[in-house]
Amino acid sequence: MLEYIVEIEHVYKSFPGVKALDDVSFHLKSGEVLALLGENGAGKSTLMKVLSGIYTRDSGDITIFGEKIGVLTPKKAQELGVAIIHQELNMCAHLSIAENIFLGREKSHSGLLSNKEMNKQAKAILDRLNIDLDPETIVGDLTVSKQQMVEIAKALSTNAKILIMDEPTSALTSKEIDDLFGIIRKLRDEGCGIVYISHRLEELQYIVDRVTIMRDGRHITTMNFAETTMQEIIENMVGREIKEKFPKVVCERGKKILEIKNLNVGRLVRDISFDIYEGEIVGIAGLLGAGRTETTRAIFGVDPKESGEIILNGEPLTINKPMDAIKAGIVLAPEDRKKDGLCTKLSVRDNIALPNLDILCNALGVVNKGKEDEMVEDTISKLTIKLPNAEVDAISLSGGNQQKVVVGKWLARNSHVVIFDEPTRGIDVAAKVEIYNLMNDLKMQGIGVFFISSEMPEIMGISDRILVMCDGRITGELNIEDATQNLILEYATKFDSKVITSNAQ
Repeated sequence: MLEYIVEIEHVYKSFPGVKALDDVSFHLKSGEVLALLGENGAGKSTLMKVLSGIYTRDSGDITIFGEKIGVLTPKKAQELGVAIIHQELNMCAHLSIAENIFLGREKSHSGLLSNKEMNKQAKAILDRLNIDLDPETIVGDLTVSKQQMVEIAKALSTNAKILIMDEPTSALTSKEIDDLFGIIRKLRDEGCGIVYISHRLEELQYIVDRVTIMRDGRHITTMNFAETTMQEIIENMVGREIKEKFPKVVCERGKKILEIKNLNVGRLVRDISFDIYEGEIVGIAGLLGAGRTETTRAIFGVDPKESGEIILNGEPLTINKPMDAIKAGIVLAPEDRKKDGLCTKLSVRDNIALPNLDILCNALGVVNKGKEDEMVEDTISKLTIKLPNAEVDAISLSGGNQQKVVVGKWLARNSHVVIFDEPTRGIDVAAKVEIYNLMNDLKMQGIGVFFISSEMPEIMGISDRILVMCDGRITGELNIEDATQNLILEYATKFDSKVITSNAQ
C-alpha cells in the first residue's frame, strides 16, 4: 500500500516579480485531513492550483497514486481523482443541483440529454453524504452552506479521492460548520485524502490529523496535530512570536461623531438607533441574517432608507447614494472585498486612486500625478501591503493584502467614520493583527470605528462597546467590561424583544 497518495518534490513556481513557490515539497496520505497553513501570500493556494492543474509548475516532480506526472492539466488532475473547492464557489445559479453536479459531463440517452439519469445519480451522491436536498432544486435558491455541499457532491461525482478545500467555513454558521465537519469525517473514513486550508485555527482540533506550514513560498514544517500546540503553529506560520492576538489601546472617549436615529429599511433594518464616539471601537454582533450588513448598507447609501436620520458631528446628512456618504466622511470596507470593494482587473494604484479622483484632480479634471504617487506610496507603506509594485492587478494579491487595499483607499480622505464589515474574513493571523492595529490607529486619531464580525473572540477582543442584533433590531448594548459570550448569544437570539437593553453610559 502507498504511504502517500500525493508526493510533491522540490516544486518551483514564479510569476512576474514574485517567486510564489520556492523548492516546496508536500505529501498527503489516504484517509487523512491535512491542514495547509500559512500567512496570506505564503503560497498555499498556488501549491494547490499546481496540484489541481490550474497552474503549470516551473520545475519539480509530482506523483499521484504512484504515477509520476509530467504536464498536469485540470482535466488530467480530475481523471487522477483531484478536486478543488474554491473559497469563491463556482456555481451556475440558474441551473439545478443535478445540472451543476454534471456540468460539462452531462448524461445522455440516444443523443438526448437525460435529466432523469442525472437526477437519479445526483440523489445517490447527496444521500451518500446525508444531504437532504432535491436534485431538481435551483442552486440560486440555496444558502451558501448548501451550495458548498453541492460543490462537494460535484467533486465526488468525479470519483475524487483527493479533495482540496480552500477556506470552506468562511461564510458558514456554527451549525453549518458542524454539518460540514461531519461530511469531512465521513469522507476521511472512506479513504479520501483531504487538504484543508483555513485561517480559523480554532477549527483544526475537530478534524485535522496533520499540519503542513508554509511561509514566503517555502515549506517550513509538517507535524502531527496532536503533538503540537497552537502557539507553535502560529510561530511557524509568521516566523516570530505573536504576543498579543487582539492588541488594544485605551483612549478617553471624546465627543459624539455619528448618531443613527430610528433607521428603517425593509425587514432586516428595523428602528435602528445608536451612537459612535471619538476614541472607541464599536463592534456589532449577531447571527447570520440578523441585519448587520443591511444596516451598514443603509448608512452608506447602498440601500435607500425608508425612514430615519443620520447625523454626523451634529449635522443631519442626506445620504441617497454611496458618494454622498464618502464626501461626508463615512466610508465602508464591505464584506465581499472582491465583489464590492475592489476592481480586481485594475492595478493596485488604480484601486487606491479611483475613489479619490475628486481630491486628486485639478479644476480641469486632470489627475495630479505627483499627488497620486504620494497617496499610493503612503498607503502601501502605512499598511505594509506586500506586492512587487503598485502596477500589479489587485486580483494577484493574497486575501489579506486585498483587504488592506480596500481599507487603504479611504485613509487619504480624512474620513470621520470607517465601517468594517467582516474585516478579517479569509486572512491569516498576522494580517488580522495588522488590521486590528489599523483600527486602533484610527481610534487614536479620533475617527469613529464601527465593525461587524461573526467571530466572537474578535468582537470581544477588539471592541470597546458591543451592539447585538437579532431579526433586524438592536436587542442589546454592552460595554466590554460587562460582555460575556453567553450574554451576547442571549441577546443574539432575542427574537421577540423590542426593547434595547443598555449597560453603556
